[in-house]
Amino acid sequence: MQIKRRQFMGTAFAAGIAASTRSLGAQRAPAANGEGGPGDKPPKTSTANVEKLWNIPTYKAMNALEAAPDGLWIGDQVTEKACRVDWQTGKILYEVTLETHNISGLAVGGGYIWAGSNGSVNNRRPPRPQDREYGEYVQLDMKTGKIVKAYRPIWGGGTHGLTYNLATGTLWTAALGIQCVAEFDPKDNLRVIRLMRTPGERAHGLDVTREFVYLLLATDRLVHKYTIEGAKLVEVIQIPKTDPDPHGLALHDGYLYYCDSGLTDPGPGSAPGQVCRFKVS
Repeated sequence: MQIKRRQFMGTAFAAGIAASTRSLGAQRAPAANGEGGPGDKPPKTSTANVEKLWNIPTYKAMNALEAAPDGLWIGDQVTEKACRVDWQTGKILYEVTLETHNISGLAVGGGYIWAGSNGSVNNRRPPRPQDREYGEYVQLDMKTGKIVKAYRPIWGGGTHGLTYNLATGTLWTAALGIQCVAEFDPKDNLRVIRLMRTPGERAHGLDVTREFVYLLLATDRLVHKYTIEGAKLVEVIQIPKTDPDPHGLALHDGYLYYCDSGLTDPGPGSAPGQVCRFKVS
């Protein structure tokens, strides 16, 4: 039973990645300096006006966010718990312990919780049977938090960032090992539908609309906004160093929400367990 639940769908996963990678040759990639290709209009730049919302004491290592109509989902990378909180008050409405290891991305959709298990819990908590030294994406039962299936990405480089697009029924992730954002089909063993070049340092949280991808680059404290078609960088938003450190990211009602895990590269504004937001165009 355990082997079936944790099986790596290698053939379908690898075939999808290979096909998508071949298509990248015809896709113009934005320049790493954020200025786009020759003749492109430079992206809009701005500084985030950050508003601190709630500090949740039991989620001091929050490392993943997901926006849902009935609340904001938060994942904690030490306790391996996920909760859904009220958009207005931050009150915990639902909570479940997940069979994850070092959770670094969270998505909710299709009747399941999806998580990026980033591997290597770094002695931050006692070991658990499902711990692995490698990253994997896991499909989890919404009520029990137990693994339904596990998928190990062949590109390596961590499993940060995850979001479920309710409009298209697809799953998106930051593919660190190849500096891309990937779109998966969750109904077909995470077959890769699309790969978008997204150069940058330590891609982390992300969210998507029908037209755009918002990608957080945690080390540089930047949010990059890309067009889905053409992968054009159209906006760069700087998060000030004096504000809480950015990790997870979620888009809701014209605001980008982010959270501070307090565990990686803490800056002068570090505030573990803090949820923040800032308005976007």
